[in-house]
Amino acid sequence: MTTTTSKFRAGNLKGLLDHGPVTASAPCRVDFGGTLDIASFHYPLREMAPATVNIAIDLRTTVTLQPGDEDGIRISSRGFPDAVFPPAGAPYRHPLGLMFAVADYFGANRVHIDIHSASPPRSGLGGSSVAAVALIAAFWKVLGLKQKEKMDRRSIALLAHFIEQAVAGVPCGQQDQLAAVFGGVNRWDWPADPRRPPFIQRPLLRKEAAARLNPHLLVAYLGVTHESKDVNGTWIRQFIDGKSRKEWHEIVHLTHEFAGALESWDIAAAVDAMRRETAIRKAMTPDVLNDVGDWLVAAAVTAGCGARFTGAGGGGCLWAIGQVNDIAMLKTAWKQILDEQPTARLLDCRVDAEGVI
Repeated sequence: MTTTTSKFRAGNLKGLLDHGPVTASAPCRVDFGGTLDIASFHYPLREMAPATVNIAIDLRTTVTLQPGDEDGIRISSRGFPDAVFPPAGAPYRHPLGLMFAVADYFGANRVHIDIHSASPPRSGLGGSSVAAVALIAAFWKVLGLKQKEKMDRRSIALLAHFIEQAVAGVPCGQQDQLAAVFGGVNRWDWPADPRRPPFIQRPLLRKEAAARLNPHLLVAYLGVTHESKDVNGTWIRQFIDGKSRKEWHEIVHLTHEFAGALESWDIAAAVDAMRRETAIRKAMTPDVLNDVGDWLVAAAVTAGCGARFTGAGGGGCLWAIGQVNDIAMLKTAWKQILDEQPTARLLDCRVDAEGVI
């Protein structure tokens, strides 16, 4: 008897890709309330209705599947040497280990996976999770999982999260995968209830309204890569040890405030919530912002804006929200600061309403 699992094993993809390569892409994100999407937080905090807000941005990661010229799996990605391993033979702690884990899940062989990201490597914009989403979507398509039906976005998001958490060795959140799959401007609720879905999507701005947000946003790369496990691991240990509980309760409330401000188009309230949330996190973990990050946040306050690190901070990117004129003033100030830092720069990006395609 053929099981559902074995029916969709990829095996040798060479024949399946004879008609040409298969490509999928997905957007990165900026976020507010991150870490609450990790089960270590939203299960104990369930009565407070923890939520995360993220905004998908059009710095897309594109994954292309092509026939391989050799036995095994080859992955090419900007910023990393090409890596080749036999099926199920890659070490998942490799910099591209998550991608090999996805390929192994589908039983792939004799395939060349090419990854191109419009965002800087390890920039705190969810890049590795985005690449996993795009890769799953590409396999989904080439193996016929779509079956003339609309792509099952929820399943792609869940699978990407399950594989990442399985190989990471630490608790992982889900917000990166959800922004990559669904796009747009959303509040994600975490019910922490076995009788309900693991997440609930609450769109804050519909597609047309989301575009209005573009002149109110600014994103900067600090020129320094980040390692999310470092800061997240500290927050998780503090929380489990009973420390900073009051601060996390306040972060839940501020995330609700920020979501409500976006939904009601109250930019001033969004700025205020962002400033307070960033201050709380900085007090808990001073390393969440380096010197350049501190300068950018201070410049945002001076310009009348709010600024926050993306993801778990510790390098990577910062993003800001404010009134249009304030953001224009901040853009000049941030550029002056970033011009003094090697590889740092403003990122040209807008809200991405599409999600994975």
